[in-house]
Amino acid sequence: MSSDGGKKQFWKRNTAKVPGSIQHVYGAQHPPFDPLLHANLIKAGNKPPSTSTPGKPKKATTFQEFESITSDAWDVGDDDDELLAMAAQNLNIEVVMETANKVIENHSKLQERRQQQQDEVFEPEEKEEEEGHEDDEEEQEEEEEAAETTAELSFSLERLPHSDSRLVKSHSEAPIGSPKEMIGERSALHRQQSLPHRPVIPLVARMADQNTSGTPAMTEREASRLDKFRQLLAGPNTDLEELRKLSWSGIPRQVRPITWKLLSGYLPANAERRASTLQRKRQEYFGFIEQYYDSRNDEHHQDTYRQIHIDIPRTNPLIPLFQQASVQEIFERILFIWAIRHPASGYVQGINDLVTPFFVVYVFEYIEEEVENFDVSSLQEEVLRNIEADSFWCMSKLLDGIQDNYTFAQPGIQRKVKALEELVSRIDETVHRHMQQYEVEYLQFAFRWMNNLLMRELPLRCTIRLWDTYQAEPEGFSHFHLYVCAAFLVRWRKEILEEKDFQGLMILLQNLPTMHWGNEEVSVLLAEAYRLKFAFADAPNHYKR
Repeated sequence: MSSDGGKKQFWKRNTAKVPGSIQHVYGAQHPPFDPLLHANLIKAGNKPPSTSTPGKPKKATTFQEFESITSDAWDVGDDDDELLAMAAQNLNIEVVMETANKVIENHSKLQERRQQQQDEVFEPEEKEEEEGHEDDEEEQEEEEEAAETTAELSFSLERLPHSDSRLVKSHSEAPIGSPKEMIGERSALHRQQSLPHRPVIPLVARMADQNTSGTPAMTEREASRLDKFRQLLAGPNTDLEELRKLSWSGIPRQVRPITWKLLSGYLPANAERRASTLQRKRQEYFGFIEQYYDSRNDEHHQDTYRQIHIDIPRTNPLIPLFQQASVQEIFERILFIWAIRHPASGYVQGINDLVTPFFVVYVFEYIEEEVENFDVSSLQEEVLRNIEADSFWCMSKLLDGIQDNYTFAQPGIQRKVKALEELVSRIDETVHRHMQQYEVEYLQFAFRWMNNLLMRELPLRCTIRLWDTYQAEPEGFSHFHLYVCAAFLVRWRKEILEEKDFQGLMILLQNLPTMHWGNEEVSVLLAEAYRLKFAFADAPNHYKR
């Protein structure tokens, strides 16, 4: 493809980049949208609706033109994104500590007031009636003041680094008592500050199987399903077709590791061959490490390794598990070896996300406790090597089916985004026309959906549940994912139609409120996606104009 007037082709603007590498996808490397932080920006950035004639056909926009005109989908500068700059602001620790102390003092006053009321129960009723109204007013004022300072503290914590938030947490959760007790408690808190703290895991980062309704993860029905899995897996030759049918509606945590290995094709169906296969593939992977990993600093490979090294700390930054040095080293080796063995695509941003579900699932194979704060250094070295090799091979199996998403100019993503646009135009024309009216292009938000397989849109626990079905579904990652994206977009129909400008739509579509999602929401999404697949997969002309 040629360029005009000496203008560089968009993938050649930085000569240090190797073919197949891309610029940062907007928002892809950052935590979910915080409406408190961005409320002012939203108000300031509102613009009147487009006055263009709805019936006038729009000129087709090329993929290269998208890159040059769309700052929301492509972040060329890496440091000029106002939203990210706002999110990166940190409050002074002194301000936060002052707010925390104020919360403690207000709670202490409230506790004293309640104690006094209890002491006054034995006084004459006439006196209680005279002072009751005044006490209620004072208590209400103190409660309102405590609530305000608590809200200020919560807002402050959201804008602090993890280390600062842990420090304040110890103050805000301290037992409340009398002023004399507070002196002893504060001195104890100073001693506790020198001790390590378990980080607070936000809801979006919790990975336990859960439903938002609060129902237990292991119901009687789930226990029955677990028995069916175990019976099926215990046979000498596992019926993979039956295993896929059973896995489509979710896989119990206890049998998820071996089930994923079987469904991905990493393990054979024959039980007797599995141990030897695992041993051979693990040895093969570490043979690649010995052969290739030392070349990461060579001139030919240093750009690839540098980009991997930059992206790894950004992978799931809210989960302490992935911030451990040993885990990041594992990810670096996995991604570098994959890039070296797949020169047609090399490493592309977004592939780093695809390792995390496999890693978490295979860590669960060896532990019973929650994984978010788990210290992997407590595992034996051989166990860590097994987890690393298994994660590499299963990720490789996944990428083999969608590698055209990451080859030169990423043609697979372009085709899927176009198919998504055509599909949505048929299943919900109102939503489609609404986005057309405000000039929202599907590539601006759906590129990330395809590039990261919705991993930036959903909590990791939901991604793991989603991948249960993807592994059970034929061409789940390459074909069924299209219908999941369509169902996901239409799921937010009401919110989309309420937005009346380009900026509001883009902020919504790139920061959809899914942090509370659990198994129930994912199951509903998958059911709708299956309905769309049943209606359109065998008749593609139905969604073509």
